[in-house]
Amino acid sequence: MLVLSRKIGERILIGDNITVTVVRISQGIVRIGIEAPRDMSVVREEVVVHSDEEKPADRVEITLSGNTPENPISF
Repeated sequence: MLVLSRKIGERILIGDNITVTVVRISQGIVRIGIEAPRDMSVVREEVVVHSDEEKPADRVEITLSGNTPENPISF
């Protein structure tokens, strides 16, 4: 595992087409923005781990647009 230190606004580049940006750090929580091609799946680990426990009707697919580091979409 590669471990890097970043400050707010700094980026990490993965390959030629993935960018991870530190958007906010507050009270032990780090908010990151991920820019990746639309055909690449980006999910949180707990969603994948628990997906086997859910029925298909319990899953929701969300499409986001207009999400930028300056204007993140929050859940």
